[in-house]
Amino acid sequence: MDKRVPDQAEGLRRLLARCGSRVVAVTGGSARVGRKSTVVNLAAALAAQGKDVLVIDECVGGHSVPAMLGGVRGLDGAGSTGNFSAVVNGELPLDQAAVRTELGFALLAAPRHHCDGYSATQLGAVLGGPADVVLIDAPLDRLGALSALAVQAHDVMIVTRLAAQAISDAYLCMKRLHYAHAIAQFRVLANHVQSRVDAQVAFENLAGVAGRYLTVLATDAGCVAADPRMARSLELGRCVVDAFPSTPAARDYRHVAAEMLYWPMRPAMSSR
Repeated sequence: MDKRVPDQAEGLRRLLARCGSRVVAVTGGSARVGRKSTVVNLAAALAAQGKDVLVIDECVGGHSVPAMLGGVRGLDGAGSTGNFSAVVNGELPLDQAAVRTELGFALLAAPRHHCDGYSATQLGAVLGGPADVVLIDAPLDRLGALSALAVQAHDVMIVTRLAAQAISDAYLCMKRLHYAHAIAQFRVLANHVQSRVDAQVAFENLAGVAGRYLTVLATDAGCVAADPRMARSLELGRCVVDAFPSTPAARDYRHVAAEMLYWPMRPAMSSR
C-alpha cells in the first residue's frame, strides 16, 4: 500500500506537468569520480524496480558505456551512432534506435558532436519517448558546458568523491555550468564514501559555499559506499547492482534510484 500511493502521486504529478520522461544529466567535475558507473548502476537499479529507462551515452570509444560493460550487442560498431541522427531527423523511431541491454535498460549512443546543427525542438524528440527515466551520461566540454541535448534535462546530478580536490572540482563544475547555462540548482551524489557522516559534512560545506558565492542551490542526492566489489564488477564487464546486489554500494544505488522517482518534477533547464 505504501508503495502504491507514492507511485500514483508521482503519476499524477507527471500528468499535471505534461511531461513524460524524467530526464537527468549526470556529470562530474573531474575524471575518475565514477560518473559512468553511476549512470549504469542507477539505470540497472531503476530497471530492476520496473521502470522503463533510457541511457543516452555521449561518450565514444573506450570511454563509452558499451566499453565499460565489455560490449553491448548492437552497439559494437561505429555505425550504431547514426541511430541518434536518424531519430532526430524522424527517420527511425526511438524504440527501434535504442538497444535493450541485458541489464534491462535501453541504450542510445549520442556523441555530443552529433547534436550540432539541430534545434532544441529536434533534440527534444529524443527525450520525448515512453521511458519513465532518461539518464544522460554527460561529460562537459573544455569550457565546462553541457551538450545541446543534455541542457534539456530537468536535473543535473554532479558526481564527486570526498577528496579535497574532487570537492573543489565539483564546485568549479557548478560555477561553470551556472555561468554557461544559468543553472540555479544541482543535485550532488557523493561516491566511494567511507563514512556517511563525512559525506554529509562535505556536502553541507559544498552547498554552503555554492549558495554563498554562486547563489545556487545544491541538493543532496545521496551517497554510495566505498565497496571493493565495484572494481571487481567492472573487471567482469558488469555493474555492481547486477553482479553483487547484496553489497553496500548496490544497496546505496538502489536507494538513490528509488529516491530519484520522487524528486519534484521541474521544467527542463532549456525552458526556464
